[in-house]
Amino acid sequence: MNVITAYSNKANLEQITQDLTQQFGEFDTKMVLFFASSTFDPDQTAAQMQATFNNIPVFGCTTAGEIVTGKMLKNSIVAMAFNADIIEDIDIQVVENLSKGGTQGVDHAFAKFKQHFRQPVLTMDINQYVGIILIDGLSGAEERVMDRVGDLTNLLFVGGSAGDDVKFEKTYVYANGKAYSDAALLALMKPKIQFDILKTQSFCALDQKLIATKVDEPKRTIIEFNNKPATVAYAEAVGCSVEDAANHFMLNPVGLMVGDEPYVRSPQQIQDQNIVFYCNVLEDTELSLLEAQDMIADTKQALENKQKQMGSISAIINFHCILRTLELEAKNLMEDYGQIFSDIPTIGLSTYGESYIGHINQTATMLVFK
Repeated sequence: MNVITAYSNKANLEQITQDLTQQFGEFDTKMVLFFASSTFDPDQTAAQMQATFNNIPVFGCTTAGEIVTGKMLKNSIVAMAFNADIIEDIDIQVVENLSKGGTQGVDHAFAKFKQHFRQPVLTMDINQYVGIILIDGLSGAEERVMDRVGDLTNLLFVGGSAGDDVKFEKTYVYANGKAYSDAALLALMKPKIQFDILKTQSFCALDQKLIATKVDEPKRTIIEFNNKPATVAYAEAVGCSVEDAANHFMLNPVGLMVGDEPYVRSPQQIQDQNIVFYCNVLEDTELSLLEAQDMIADTKQALENKQKQMGSISAIINFHCILRTLELEAKNLMEDYGQIFSDIPTIGLSTYGESYIGHINQTATMLVFK
């Protein structure tokens, strides 16, 4: 086995890291990825995890819930160890001060990647390299960072926005034994085995179209759909009253359609007659009203399809939207969702947004290894 997963929800970090170490046993670890509840002190978490697995890359972020093989958890730390038979090389860069608005830090990170791998990232083979991105989930910088990443490379970067157990106060990414807020972590890997991306959002598109005719992009706020107040147009599309519109947000978000594939944009709240979203929507974008499907059946089918396509799957990193987790909680389906991944070594987290060819919502984006 080239990967091994572990989790612990013991009382303190020292006990947790001892627990993880015991579960990993004599495994020849090359790299550790971990996701940690925000209930643990961020600086101590970063330092303790790096000290426990000394002299190897150790990175991760805070969560709004954790996922590990067969389980969905809270108030825990989950970790996945990789050996040298699955990860040939990795370089990790941290982009700080996202709130200052620039993307120079992303350019600097890619210059460091070029230096480490001894070739420009733009010339790297998409079948040999893949990236993970973890980003402060309260920064509002996801689109800007992902847009710049897309400018600099054709490689796929998949990941999510760090959470803080739905407190919406402060989130962190972890690398180099340190906790960073207002930051993004970019990890570029060269796996030795085949890998792919699995994206599933468990929605179908309805016939109703909503064009974002007036938008405050920096505030992720739609002022008008179809030249009407956003709440009025949304309520008409759903077939409900304006007063009831917000109650439909979770099960009826909107999606940017790429062929038959929706890239979900989730409404967050109503302000006056405007709708604030969890991610940006550009002005004049046409969106389709979406309708929730059976998340358990949809995820099982998506995983089965990917297994057939690849032949087998040996490990999964699952970036799973907090809105999906809240829906599972409301329907008492947390255990059922965890069980989908009971036969494959898996770790993941409930995110404040998912990263895959941009910033999206109410989606599970997964990096899968053969």
